Amino acid sequence: MTESDAAPALSPPSISPFSSGLNKPRSELLTRIQGLKQDLQNWRSKLDTQAKMYHSELSELKKTLNVEVEQLKSEFQELRNTLQQQHEDVTTSLNNLGIQDASEEVQRTQNPPVTQNREVQTPTLQDSKEI
Repeated sequence: MTESDAAPALSPPSISPFSSGLNKPRSELLTRIQGLKQDLQNWRSKLDTQAKMYHSELSELKKTLNVEVEQLKSEFQELRNTLQQQHEDVTTSLNNLGIQDASEEVQRTQNPPVTQNREVQTPTLQDSKEI
């Protein structure tokens, strides 16, 4: 075997036409990835803005609700006080009436009213035989 009979030396394939074909899709993919990253960033920014808005809105609603709850508590306390005062007034009035009734009852028992004495005869068994 001579050198001429030997297998020809393999040379690496030409990469330049192949690599330019890969570079084009690669650059398109990179551009697309950059666009998607930008879209994701915009979406996150909008989402953060909405979350902050909702948080702020909820905080305001919570403050308003707390103020209204405190007002209701105050109004209920006023109602409770009013009802308690009315209950005490009614109890006092009833006690006064009860004392007056009791004192009137004592006066009645001590000084019974004067009534005319009329004797009423009830028929007896003998009286009914006479009829």
